Order: sequence, then structure tokens, then C-alpha cells
Amino acid sequence: MKRGDRRDVVRGGGVVALLAARGARTHRRAWAAVFAALALGSLLLGTLGLAAGSAALGHARVERYAGADAVVAGTQSTRYTAKPWGSEARTVRAGLMERVRVPARALDVVRQVPGVRAAVADVAFPVTVRGSAATGRPWGATRLASAPTRLLEGQPPSGAREIVVGEGVARVGDRLSIAYGTASATDTYTVTGVSADARRTVHFSRDEAHRLAERAGRAGELDAIGVLADSGVPDAVLRTRVRDALDAAQLRDVSAPHRADDDPAPLRVLTGDARGEAEFLAAAPARMPLLQVLASLASVVVLVGVLVVTSTVAQALRQRARELALLRAVGATPWQLRRAVGREVGRIAVLAAAVGAVGAVPAYLALRALLVGRGAVPEGLELPFPPWLAAAPLGTAGLMVLIAWLTALGCCARAARTRPAEALREEEPGRARQLTGCVLLGLGAASAGAGALQHGAAAAAAASASALTMVIGCALLGPWLARGAMRVLGAPMRRLGVGGRLAASACTANAARLGAAITPVVLVTAFVLVQLAGGATLGHEAAAQARDAARADVAVSGHGVPYDAVERIRRLPGVAAATAVAHGTVVVPGKELGEPSLERLPVLGVTAHQLARTLDPAVREGSTDGLRPGTVAVGTERARTLGVRPGDHVQLRFGDGSEARLRVVATYERALALGDFLFSYEELTRHMSVPPPVRVLAALAPGASPMSLSTAFPGARVERDPVPERVRAEDQALGEVLTAVAVTAIGGFTVIAVLSTLTLISVGRGPELRQLRLAGADRRRLRRMLLLESAATATAGLSLGTAAAALPLLAFALSAAGRLPWLPPGQGALIVAVVVLTTASATLLPALGALRGSYPVAAR
Repeated sequence: MKRGDRRDVVRGGGVVALLAARGARTHRRAWAAVFAALALGSLLLGTLGLAAGSAALGHARVERYAGADAVVAGTQSTRYTAKPWGSEARTVRAGLMERVRVPARALDVVRQVPGVRAAVADVAFPVTVRGSAATGRPWGATRLASAPTRLLEGQPPSGAREIVVGEGVARVGDRLSIAYGTASATDTYTVTGVSADARRTVHFSRDEAHRLAERAGRAGELDAIGVLADSGVPDAVLRTRVRDALDAAQLRDVSAPHRADDDPAPLRVLTGDARGEAEFLAAAPARMPLLQVLASLASVVVLVGVLVVTSTVAQALRQRARELALLRAVGATPWQLRRAVGREVGRIAVLAAAVGAVGAVPAYLALRALLVGRGAVPEGLELPFPPWLAAAPLGTAGLMVLIAWLTALGCCARAARTRPAEALREEEPGRARQLTGCVLLGLGAASAGAGALQHGAAAAAAASASALTMVIGCALLGPWLARGAMRVLGAPMRRLGVGGRLAASACTANAARLGAAITPVVLVTAFVLVQLAGGATLGHEAAAQARDAARADVAVSGHGVPYDAVERIRRLPGVAAATAVAHGTVVVPGKELGEPSLERLPVLGVTAHQLARTLDPAVREGSTDGLRPGTVAVGTERARTLGVRPGDHVQLRFGDGSEARLRVVATYERALALGDFLFSYEELTRHMSVPPPVRVLAALAPGASPMSLSTAFPGARVERDPVPERVRAEDQALGEVLTAVAVTAIGGFTVIAVLSTLTLISVGRGPELRQLRLAGADRRRLRRMLLLESAATATAGLSLGTAAAALPLLAFALSAAGRLPWLPPGQGALIVAVVVLTTASATLLPALGALRGSYPVAAR
């Protein structure tokens, strides 16, 4: 390169730096909005990135087996293999919520493994002590903890009628009556020791613990086997040896004979953090839903962030269109213009993204505390936060900088490529933009139609995609939609005096400006409506169905109620009907959009005798009178999806992995409240690892009193007008918390967009307002004009946003709930209030300077 050329390059670089520095100082107000949007985007994405990273590293807490080197446990998952359309077979997995046990003969196999110092069998079973629920365990299993249970007084149990209880339950020498197996089976035990263990644990001798476990229906089964290794044996070596020994003995977990052919059930050998999975069964299955919800939320935030950042950067540069055109006209090269704008935006973006990244760490800690406090994270799930994970927000910050930089280059592309002589000429939105917007609206409508044919998560995903597509289409069609809105709003505005005529004329003459102001309002309205109304519609309909299904006068529950209580209650005077109810889960294999899927669903088990008198599922076909082991009742929507009717068969898997082919005896309407499947009480509870506390719904004869129930079961709790029965999805609390976070994030983003867009528009209208003052318009008329303009913006934005959300919501609500969309009035009023206050303040406050003081008349 020649010396003169180098001087020109250096001189050009200096011009670029000067233009960028002067632009950043001169347009501080415009860049403040961009800074806020980028900082919020970086904060939200950094927070979600930290949450996703922590969830990916999550594991079950190791407590009960912290002193064991390895744990042998059953396979707490089920898998399903199917062939998608035009592809090879794929396998999906789902966690099981009921304990899958280990055959007792595996204990002898593990003891013979070289390097194993001891193998300790652990069993747990429910017992009742003085009317309170507790867990029975063998005393020998306490050595598997990191620190053996400490006796405060007394000695360990050695005989068949000796126990150790927690501090405060009883004293050494006391005799306690322990109910086990079923609450009607009771034995008396002598307290030989008091431990520092939890109050809800009762320790028995080894033989007695195994006897009571057999009485609970678990003969020849163990919860887990704790393995203690010889000194110097690495965990990896121990795991391999135990694994090989179990495979050589051809041992599988106890559910293996009842599993599907494509669902093997080998025994697992757990070491390290995985040992906690043998204790906290819900922890491992909760990780994947948590990651999926976080990924979905992050995608929404990214899309909304792109729209908002693009809008704010574009509006900031649009206000400088004449300045950029003038620079081009006086000789600035396209390269200089693009570099100047890119450097100017880059300075703001880097600082804003860095601020957001720094704030992501405390924001994540606050989010995790909120999730734990609301019960959205299951018990025992650890979410680690190693120091190196704190660097994750730097990646999301870089993403926000890239978005801002590309947006800036795109916005100044026209000024950069236009010839200097034509740079000052205004350009109307082109046909390509109009056509693209119409195509996106059509795609959004098609996606909503497809969602109406789906069920569950697929319908929700289709509704979200439809809303997003239609919002982007509305953003592209902003100027044309603004003109259409003013055709509707212009006539009534002109009847409101001089201020109304001025407002109508200003909005009509500046359709592009009004379209830019409407777009963020449409964004906030559509997204928030879809997020809030979707869940609210399902919750409202489920609550209504639960109220309609509730027919019982009283409910009897508590650990003092025996497991055969339903038969005894039916025989009591004044009781017209009684139904035992149990909550559980099943896993349904199938295909979703051609891909294999395993859907875990909450279900109910009930006793069928006179069910409609206590819990009416609104039977549509068939009868629940035939509900017994081997049969099932199916919700109408699920039956439609599966293509079954009474007399057909469905194949599913229970919470312990056992597969069953059940005959359908009825279909019913109230599936949102009672679940998609109703089982007989015996069928569901036989697949549960711990029998649930008994809850019996009873209908009383006219004039009967519930006092007979209280006297028949002194330790029971008798509820008059009991809370309606309703199944709840395991991730419902997680969804509620993260939906609130999503709505807050989207609301914050779009409020920034509304404020920045309208503020920049109002700032750019300063000369227009001053000319109106000089022409004789007083402050009152101008304030009225600005208020009416903000009202028109809010009205048009709310109407278009509601229209963009209405079609996806309608399709989702009709598909998932069979009713029109519903939103709590308070939430709807809050959306309107936020939009109205934001548009009014962003329109009026920047114009105060032009409205102050007394202007000289034109003659002066």
C-alpha cells in the first residue's frame, strides 16, 4: 500500500471515530432507550443461561446413602422406541415417580463381589405412631449415612419387639402401639433407644423390618442395597465389578416381568452424586421439564428481545435519517457511514450488555430462591452453582451486542447505498414489506388452525408460534395498519374539538410514525395475553369442572384412617355412598408430530361403587360401575386422540414401569379436573411404592350428621364441604412461577420499547409543536391533541394486539379446554392500565419543553 493511501485510511478512520463520538454525545436520549433495552435483554438471557446451566448440572441430594460407596437400585425410568416418519427408529425416556425395587437375592450377589467390604439392605415402609405418619427402617441401614445415627440414650433394637424412635416421640422403656401394613394391623413395641434422627423415622431390628415390609406387600424386595468398599477401591472399579456381577447373575429389578418388550429393567449401580437418585425419586425426572421450560422461556425472551432491540435501534436511527442523509450528501462514503454507526452502537451495546451480565448473577440467585420458595423445585433436587458458571452471562451479553450491531448496520444500509444526490429524499415502505407481513399473518392463522387439532403441549406450542408470527406480521404492516386504524378512529376524534382535529390530522399524515408507536403496544398485548390467558383458561375450566364433580358432603382423611375404611364407612348409619380416592401417575407412550413420546400424566384411582354420588366425572359413554382392575375410564379428549371407545383397549405404563393393556369401560367429560384416566383404587395403589394416606369421600343421607364418622375414626380428620378433588401436573408450580417471570420480562421489554419509541417520536416533533404554538395553538389544545394521540395509539395497539392473540388463544382454548379463552378481569385491567399510562407519559413528558412559556405571535 502506498503512503498516500495509508494516510487516507488513517484519515478515514479518524473521521469514523469522530462521527461515532459526536453521535453518541449528541443523541444521548435516543441511546438511553437502546441502553435500557440491551441491558434488560442481557440481564434476562444471562439469568436464564445461569438457570439452564445449573439445571443441567443438577442432581439429587445425597443424604441417606452418603456413607455408601455405591448404591444398587432399580431403573427409575421407562423407555419407548418407535420409528418416526421416514427416519430410523428412535428411543425416548421418561422418569418413573414410584420406587422400582431390587430383588432381595441381589444382596448375596453383591456381597461376593471382590472389593466389597459390606452390603447393607435398606427397606422403608409406612407406619403410624400415636396417630402420626412415620417411616419404618432397619437400624442397620443407618450406617449408610455419612455419619451413623447417634443414640441420645438407650441402645439399638435387637429383638423383634424393640424400636428406636426420634427425640421427643417417647422415652426409653415406653411401650408404643405401631400400626403398619394396613392401619388395622397393630403391634406393641418397647422403646430401647432415642436417636437424633428425624422424628418421623422409626428404626426396627433387621429381621422385624423385613417382616413388616413383607406385611406391606413387598416380600423379597428391597428399596436399595448400600455397598461399602474396601479401602483403596476406586468408585469406577467398584461400579464395574458390581455391574458385571449383577449381569452375570441375570438380575433385573422387580418390575422387569411386567415391563414392555422394548423397556429393559437392569439394576443400576450408582456412585457419586447419582446415589441421591435412589432416595429422592422426583429429583431426576424434574430436571428435563425444568430445562425444557427454561429453554422455551429463553427462546421467547430472545425473540422479544430481538424485536424490542431492533425497534429501539431502528427508531433511534430513524430520528437521524436526515442527518445520515446529509452526511452522505456532503461526501461521506458508505463504508464510513456504516463504520460510524456500527462503532456508535457498539459502544452503547458493550456497556449495556456488560451491566446486564453483572446483574444476571444476583437475578439468578433471586429466581432460584423464588422457585424453591414456591415449591417449583422438587424436594432433594440440588441446583449447583460452581464459580465457573458465573461466566455464562458473558456469552449472552455477546449475543445482545451482535443483535444491536447487525440491526444498526441494517438500519443505515439505505442511507449508505443511496447516491448522495438522492439521500435526502423520503422513501415509503415497499411492496416487499407489505407482502411479507401478509404472508406472516397467513402463516400465523395456519399455525393456530394446526394447534386446534393438537392436544396438550403441542397445542400450546402452536398457539405461541402463531402469536409470534402474527405479531411480527403486524410489525411489518405497521404503517398500513395505522392508516386503517385512523380511518376508524379519525371520525370520532375530529368531533372532539380543535385538539381532536389536530390529533386526527397528525396521525393520518404520519402513518409510518404511528405504526412505529403501535408496534410495541401490539407486542406487549399479544404476548402477555397469550401467556396469561392460556394458563388462566385451563385453570379456570379445571376449577369449574372440579366444583361440578364434587358431590360429597364430607371427606375422611388422615393417618388414623385404616385402608379398609371405605367399606366400614359405607356400613355406617346415614352414609349414602363412599368413595376412596388416590392420586398417582401413569406414562402414556405414543407419537407427537410423528416423533415417539412418553407423556407422564397425573391420574386418580377410585372405588367405583356409586361413584357419581360422591365424585361425578360426567360420563359420556359407557359406565364407571365396571371400573375394576384391568379396566380404565378415559377422558373424552384423550379418547378422541387415542381413537378408543368403551370396549376398546389402551396400553400404558404405571408409575412403577409396569405395562398394562386395559379395557375402556367409559369416557367422561371432566378430564381437566380428574385427569385423562380414571382407574380402580386397587389397580392404581398396587403400583405405588408407598400406599397413600386414605381419603374417603362420603355422601350423607338427608338429615344425617357427620358425627358418626368422627366417632368411628377418632384419629381421622372429617371435612364438611371438602375441597374438590383435582389432579395437578408435577410441573404446575414451575410453570406458574416461570410464566410470571416471562410476563414480567416481556412486559419490561415492551414498556421500554413503548417509552423509547414514543419518546423519540415526541422529541422529533419538537419543531412541529413549536410551529403550532407560533400559529396560535395554546397549551391546553396541544395537550388535548397529544392525549388524544396517545389514546389513539393505545386503542389501536390494544385492539390489534388482542386480535393477534385472539385466534391462537381461541384455537388453544377450544382444543385444550373446550371453551372460549378466559382472563381474570384484574389482569386484563392491569394490561390496559400499563399500556395507557405508558403511552400517555411517553407522549406528554418529552413535549413539556415545547409547551412551556408564552410564545410570541407570528407577527412579532
